[in-house]
Amino acid sequence: MNKTRIYINGRFLKASVTGVQRYAYELLRTIDRLIARDDPAVRGYEFIVLAPTGDIHELGTRHMEVRQAGRFGGQLWEQFSLPMLAKDGFLLNLCNAAPLLKRKQAVTLHDAAVYSVPDTYSAAFKLWYKLMFRTLGRISPLILTCSENSKEELVRHCGIRESKIRVIYHGKEHVLQTGTAPEFTAKQGLERPFVLAVSSRSPNKNFRSIVRAAELIGDQGFDFVIAGGANPKIFKSEDTELGENVRHVGYVEDDELRTLYDSAACFVFPSFYEGFGFPPLEAMACGCPVVVSDTASLPEVCGDAVLYCDPNRPEDIAEKIARVMKDPDLRQEMKSKGLAQAAKFSWEKCAYETLAEVKVHVEGRSASQAARSESRKAQA
Repeated sequence: MNKTRIYINGRFLKASVTGVQRYAYELLRTIDRLIARDDPAVRGYEFIVLAPTGDIHELGTRHMEVRQAGRFGGQLWEQFSLPMLAKDGFLLNLCNAAPLLKRKQAVTLHDAAVYSVPDTYSAAFKLWYKLMFRTLGRISPLILTCSENSKEELVRHCGIRESKIRVIYHGKEHVLQTGTAPEFTAKQGLERPFVLAVSSRSPNKNFRSIVRAAELIGDQGFDFVIAGGANPKIFKSEDTELGENVRHVGYVEDDELRTLYDSAACFVFPSFYEGFGFPPLEAMACGCPVVVSDTASLPEVCGDAVLYCDPNRPEDIAEKIARVMKDPDLRQEMKSKGLAQAAKFSWEKCAYETLAEVKVHVEGRSASQAARSESRKAQA
């Protein structure tokens, strides 16, 4: 029996892994597991990942071909080679970009950050992505996104019809499936309770306010641990030295990050803007109490399981952290609520819902309704 081909834009296999790429990896690995067990959601379909030639990261799938082909690289490959390679099938694009010459496709637009936090990006990047988002919103029959907040912003900023956008939440199991590094905290000299923050060079992540909050709190018997990103000393106030209770552990591997989530007494994430927000969800899934911004998609993802802070006010961030660290009963309550909130999100649910929406445009609406019914039964 001839199978219907669904191609996946594999340009992300060339990139370093951020939240957008994490989504692509985990979604495809989950679909691969559905193929392995001959799940009805994937029966009758052939999934082929198309990637540029040259060195790429390992996708880790067993039942999904990764095919490297085409001329050029980067955006030229995506815009000109990819539509030719996928001309006999439906194309699924997972990472905010897609060819403008392809009609039979779906694209995941994770956020409208180029509009909402424009200072984060270069002028050329903003110009291209604004053009691409608006064009894709007009020509692509299906737009996927990861939160209601992102959907609202894509409608407002890009003029995309609300009826063609589907919200499908991401999962969190990847952080639970990685190993741990039991010796890591001892190796870093972390003997006291600590507040964890995952830093980034992006101004949007609001790293400066984390450092300022640590300065305001001072040494109250616990440490601040900063993982990843730039050295926090470059963010110190002009008239205030960072205290001894701030530790910068640099880049960490996945198993080391999992260990930090497991060991931290609190996780703080005062980002100005997120399309979804993996780090607080990962922290909740590991049983870590979370202090997070009250902005963008974060209240949608975190529910009532966290303490919210104003990302523009370091003193508010400091007050919320101090409240969590001083109250063991509150930490236990937040841990229980966080685990329950994180349980609402799964990669399998993400995969089923994505496949059902794609089938609307591959087979027609009646076939998709049957697929949705099968998905609900499988998830139950």
